[in-house]
Amino acid sequence: MPAMNPIPSTRRFALLAAWLIAGVLGCGADPGGTCGPSTGLVTEVIDGDTLVLEGGVRVRYLLVDTPESTAGKHACFGREAHAFNRSLVEGRRVTLVDAEACEDHFGRRLAYVFVDDRDVSALLVERGLACVLHVPPAGDSRREELEALESQARRARRGLWGACSPVPCA
Repeated sequence: MPAMNPIPSTRRFALLAAWLIAGVLGCGADPGGTCGPSTGLVTEVIDGDTLVLEGGVRVRYLLVDTPESTAGKHACFGREAHAFNRSLVEGRRVTLVDAEACEDHFGRRLAYVFVDDRDVSALLVERGLACVLHVPPAGDSRREELEALESQARRARRGLWGACSPVPCA
């Protein structure tokens, strides 16, 4: 006996099509911000890789991990990463670009953050202030690009790659 499906075939087709489109396009498909606002004013810089926008939205930078500098933790190069991030974005309007995932397991918005058309994640990695952190699927589309920047920083012993032993985020 064939299985009974309570959803009419036209509705099943529409649901399947919507699911496929969402899967193919991902969270970052809408430049207007399917995961949240596409711009915002930075009211606080938590550490080297997390900020807060007006309205209290916490944003975690995609594909980077900076040494800890919060909650009494002072890992090697954590203060430098925090200071650099603060100098770039605090009090500034930033642009958020979504990717394959909208939030991390802490409920923070995940995004690439740009200020004055500069990618903050890329700047942190190329200056040796951050390691690449890839938690699939978030960042799949740009992983190789940032890993290449990290490799260059390692070879040049920039930032934490020349100052920290062991490297706190590697």
